Amino acid sequence: MSRTAAEIIKEFREIAAHPKKAIANHKRETGKGAVGIMPVYCPEEIVHASGYLPIGMWGAQKKTISKARTYLPPFACSIMQSIMELQMEGVYDELNAVIFSVPCDTLKCMSQKWHGKAPAIVFAHPQNRKNARKAADAYCREEYAIVKEKLEDILGVAITNSAIKESIAVYNENRAACRRFSDIAARYPGNIRPSDRHAVLKARWFMEKSKHTVLLNELMTAIETEPKKEFTGKKVVVSGIMLEPYEVLDIFEENGLAIVADDLAQETRNFRQDVGDDEDALLALAKAWNDFDGCSLATDAAKPKGRIIIDAIRKYDADAVIVCMMKFCDPEEFDYPILLQEFDSAGIRNLQIEIDQESTAFEQIKTRIQTFAEIL
Repeated sequence: MSRTAAEIIKEFREIAAHPKKAIANHKRETGKGAVGIMPVYCPEEIVHASGYLPIGMWGAQKKTISKARTYLPPFACSIMQSIMELQMEGVYDELNAVIFSVPCDTLKCMSQKWHGKAPAIVFAHPQNRKNARKAADAYCREEYAIVKEKLEDILGVAITNSAIKESIAVYNENRAACRRFSDIAARYPGNIRPSDRHAVLKARWFMEKSKHTVLLNELMTAIETEPKKEFTGKKVVVSGIMLEPYEVLDIFEENGLAIVADDLAQETRNFRQDVGDDEDALLALAKAWNDFDGCSLATDAAKPKGRIIIDAIRKYDADAVIVCMMKFCDPEEFDYPILLQEFDSAGIRNLQIEIDQESTAFEQIKTRIQTFAEIL
C-alpha cells in the first residue's frame, strides 16, 4: 500500500533530526563509518566513492554556546560557534574524518582550531576562478586530488576515478530530483509547508544520496497523486546560508507565507547545477565549482546572485524575497547592500531577518514577518 505524503515527510523529519542514527545505520549496512562535511561546497562525491557516508555538519538548533567562546571570538558566525560547541562536547568524535573547505575567514580559522578526535582535511577553492579559468581548473583539481589522497590514507581505501564518476552520476540524479521537488513544492504550497520543504532538503545531508533520491521520488509521486489543497497566502523566495530553526519556519506558515524557491547555501545552492561527464572525474568536479554562481562565499566580481534571485522570483511568481542573514556572516553581510539595491531597482519587495542558531526567542522575527506579510 502506498504511503501518504505526510507519512513520507515524517520520515524525512526523523532523518533530519537524528544524523547519528543515519551514521549507525550506514555502519551497520556497509561496515563503514562517516566523514564530516563542514559547510560548504565540499566535493562530496569523493567521499561517497570511498563507501563512507558524507555527513553534513550544520551545528544545532537553539544550541547554548559556552565552551566554544574560549576558542572563537564573539563575532564568529552562529554556525561555527555551534559546531565548535558540539565538537568540544565530543559529538563529532565518531567521525572518521572531517573535511573543511575554507571560503571565508571563519572557516579558515576553524580549520586550524579543530580539536576533535577525527582528523581534519583542509582544502581551498581558487579565488580568481572566473578570470583565470584554466589555472583555476588546474588548481582546484589539484586540491581535490589532495583531499582524495588524504582520505585514502585515513580511511585505508582506494578511491578510483571510475568510482568517483559513478558517485557523480548518483549525485547528479539526486540534484535533478531535488530541483524537481523544489518545483513541485512551489506548485503545491497548500500541501508542502515551509518546515516540510526544509526537512526534506536538510535530510539530504544525512542520507546516502541514492537513498534520498528513492525516498524523494516516492514523496513527489504522493504529492502529485493527492488532492491539491487551496492556498490563499503569499509566495516568497528566501536567500541566505540557512533558514532554521523550525520555529522560524513555522512563523512563515502562521503568516500565510509559502516558500516557493530558495537561494540558501544549505539547500538549492548545492543542487542548482550538475557536474559534467569529463573522463577525469576530479577535473569534472573542479570545473563544476568554477562554473558555480550565486553565493557570497564563491568569489565573483560580477556578483550574479541578485540576478539569480530575481529570476527565481519571476519564475515562480513570488510576491517578495526574504533575506535570512546568518548572524556575523561577513560575506553575506557585505553582499546585502548590493542585493538591496538590485531588489529596489527591480521593484521587488524585500525583508531581512537575522538567523542565530543560539536564539530561543523569536518574537522580533515574528513581528517583522507578520508586519511584512500584512503589506504584501
